[in-house]
Amino acid sequence: MKAWRVVVIALSILLLSGCLVTFKEPLPASEPAPKGLLGKWTSTNAWGEPMNLELTRIGDNRYQAVSYFKAKPHEREAYPFTVSRHGNRWYLSAKVPAQFGGNFTITGFELNDKHELVVYNLDLEQIKQAMGQEALSGQGFQTDDGDGVLISNSLDQVFAYLDDPANSDVFVEAVRYQRLAKTK
Repeated sequence: MKAWRVVVIALSILLLSGCLVTFKEPLPASEPAPKGLLGKWTSTNAWGEPMNLELTRIGDNRYQAVSYFKAKPHEREAYPFTVSRHGNRWYLSAKVPAQFGGNFTITGFELNDKHELVVYNLDLEQIKQAMGQEALSGQGFQTDDGDGVLISNSLDQVFAYLDDPANSDVFVEAVRYQRLAKTK
């Protein structure tokens, strides 16, 4: 599995169909994660493979996601990330590997009433449409795994766009995790 796809599994940052939306700036490490985010989570990927996700604190308002398949617990990938709350939505941000531009991703997430961690990716087509309407600016790029865009707006401009209720359809559910049951 390609490194950036593991990032996607870990943080569910990959857009559908192998497409990626990136940003020049990361979220600042200025806000603590919401209560209940850290810990061990489990899900099943699109191929039916069980996977685990461990979210831990690694510093002041800095966190790490460690992802691994249940069948291969020693093959782990770790990625640092930051979180931020804007409007009614939580976001997380992580660095993209150099072969995919080395910029940053931004993903929405929520901890729902069922105690699930639901992660939302940005829909590449909606972002391209926003670029065409000049609501966002940026440029496209190609990778071996699909198309991507690099948004060049400041984070304030990006969040003004993302937090607008008229743009709520720019997010698509990417993955749903359940809290990993504790074993004795």
